[in-house]
Amino acid sequence: MSNARFTDEELQREQEFIDGLYARVDALRGGTEAELAGALAPVGNGLQARLERDVLVAERSGLLAALNAVDGSLCFGRIDLTEGTSHHIGRVGIREDNAERTPVLIDWRAPVARPFYLATGHTPMGLRRRRHITTKGRTVTELHDEILDLDDQERTGHEDPTGDAVLLAALNSARTGRMGDIVQTIQAEQDRIIRAPHRGVLVVEGGPGTGKTAVALHRAAYLLYEHRELLAKRAVLIVGPNPAFLGYIGEVLPSLGETGVLLATMGELYPGVRATGTDTPKAAAVKGRAEMVDVLAAVVRDRQALPDPVRAIEHDRDVLLLDDGLVRVAHDRTRETGLPHNVAREHFEGHILNTLTDMVAERIGTDPYDGSNLLDASDITQIRDELAENPEVWAAIDELWPRLTPQQLVADFLADPTHLSDEDAAVIRRRSTRAWTPADVPLLDEAAELLGEDDRVAKAAADRERREQIAFAQGVLDVSYASRTYEFEDKEDSDPDASEVLSAHDIIDAERMAERHEEADHRSAAERAAADRTWAFGHIIVDEAQELSPMAWRLLMRRCPTRSMTLVGDPAQTAEEAGVGSWEKILEPYVEDRWEHNRLGVNYRTPSEIMDMAAAVLRAEHPGFEPPSSVRSTGNRPWARAATRADLAGTVAKAVAETTPAEGRLAVIAPRDLHRELAAHLPGITAGAEPDLTRSVVLLDPRQSKGLEFDTVLVVEPSRYGTSDLYVALTRATQALGVIHSTPLPEGLELSPSGGTSQR
Repeated sequence: MSNARFTDEELQREQEFIDGLYARVDALRGGTEAELAGALAPVGNGLQARLERDVLVAERSGLLAALNAVDGSLCFGRIDLTEGTSHHIGRVGIREDNAERTPVLIDWRAPVARPFYLATGHTPMGLRRRRHITTKGRTVTELHDEILDLDDQERTGHEDPTGDAVLLAALNSARTGRMGDIVQTIQAEQDRIIRAPHRGVLVVEGGPGTGKTAVALHRAAYLLYEHRELLAKRAVLIVGPNPAFLGYIGEVLPSLGETGVLLATMGELYPGVRATGTDTPKAAAVKGRAEMVDVLAAVVRDRQALPDPVRAIEHDRDVLLLDDGLVRVAHDRTRETGLPHNVAREHFEGHILNTLTDMVAERIGTDPYDGSNLLDASDITQIRDELAENPEVWAAIDELWPRLTPQQLVADFLADPTHLSDEDAAVIRRRSTRAWTPADVPLLDEAAELLGEDDRVAKAAADRERREQIAFAQGVLDVSYASRTYEFEDKEDSDPDASEVLSAHDIIDAERMAERHEEADHRSAAERAAADRTWAFGHIIVDEAQELSPMAWRLLMRRCPTRSMTLVGDPAQTAEEAGVGSWEKILEPYVEDRWEHNRLGVNYRTPSEIMDMAAAVLRAEHPGFEPPSSVRSTGNRPWARAATRADLAGTVAKAVAETTPAEGRLAVIAPRDLHRELAAHLPGITAGAEPDLTRSVVLLDPRQSKGLEFDTVLVVEPSRYGTSDLYVALTRATQALGVIHSTPLPEGLELSPSGGTSQR
């Protein structure tokens, strides 16, 4: 649609404003960092005094990401105040290039923009009108005005009596396989959570479709805006349930101009390990128990060995014997330091060397007549130094207090699980750890805490490299000085002042020169955090938090000592045996009762026809269950189609061909062991591959579908799901739901038949 076709005065006025914004953006795309920061800025929120610190120091890539993301809907709203002024609201703040830095577009996170989301006719918050601006590309296509001051008689012809037109249009739009931001349609209950105070643990509970994930992502964007100076340095971590989910949400924050975020699954939170293996639910549950802390501590203690019965060491044509009593004393004194195993080893080494030194000194330094000591301090030192050069001494120390890596310790433990019941040991026993599992990662992290890192070797190597760099720099300076001396000796006769010219040797020494040539770390905070197990994040957001085990929570709490966290989930959807489920059980060990609970009660995704049916399934097991209330109805009743087991895949393929939307996405949700059979009948689908959510048809198991949404969903063989998994699968659809089954439907699943008689 060209601008010339706009004849409505209001539409034309908004189009001219949008054209002006994009003209500014186009002019800035090739600008310098300072020019970008000067145009993009938080406005109206009291941060102007901190602008130079907060924005100018932001990464250029982050600023460019903000500019590159605004093509969809740079500006999406306007608020008209009763005092006569107006503000346009958008994804980023843009200001005039003048001394006053006059705001042109208000960032949606600024306090002055908040009435756009919260004002009502009952509480207008100083507004007389709220306008929603819908664009396609850079063209204004629709305006929707809400009158908040009922005494205002001005009308534009774009009034929306209900104020729901933009929200319903967004909810009914075709899905793309990627989550979109909700910045245009944030609801009041969501806004209160997004802008909740930064400190402490905030729990966001909500049933399917309540927008809890979107709220958490927009909360991350808000915190990065409001506390940029802190969070830009420490980064924000977002933990999701699986890689498909992270791919699904991955574009939301960049579209809001925020890049200082690390997205990861639990299986990716141990640097150097990517957990691609799988555990049985029972094995994951055993590994996730809190008592694994004591089990691993006992495993480490077992590696601090005693000789059986003695350890013989040859030294200087003699044999020294370490018995269990002597070694036990060294163990006890070393453990009293309270240091991790590898760090404490230095103390153990000292005890053993001292013990052996005393043995040697007693044998060679005692007067045979009166028993007096004939050795002085220098003799004792020499004996100790000679022992420290004996390989047999170090071989003995390695046996009695070995250096261990977390991978080595956990792999050995899984191969031969000790300090567990026979049943639990049999469940987790694994001879090969070529593929770590997500449940192994908290064990590795716990092992790393118990072991610590003996960095003496690394420090020695770094010191050696540093000395080499300084020596090289000194060589360069010496060559420069020699060259300068030779040059000026020739020139001194003709130019007496030549010797006064400064050289590099005069203004810099070798150490400073070496420092200047050290390689700078240009990684972002998120990149550095991903590579550092001990990194402390400024804030952590956990999606599907109810599914994490006690051991997983220990890992996450280490990553956030300040306990600044947003936890998102729904205990009714807990499916993992290892999952804690209860917020009280999750948080009590770490913050006791010092956490805030918020519940989202409105379902924006799932139509009432589908939600009512899914709720009946859960009520069959939990009679008191109350689902979130759906804001819309589509008129499409969920249906069931019976099939024989032999023709199940063919029936699914036929249903896919009949129901795949012209625009949007369809998901087939089925038990994992049926995927190969189903994929053979579905073009373009490969069983076992990471699902591509941007394809028109995708094949998932119930756990993979958590947090995702599709226009149409086909649930296959629902009787094989647990109640929680079935509830999740049934609530992924935004428009239509079908069930295909060869076995009787589970209790509570009441569906009208389609293409055959529903089997009961």
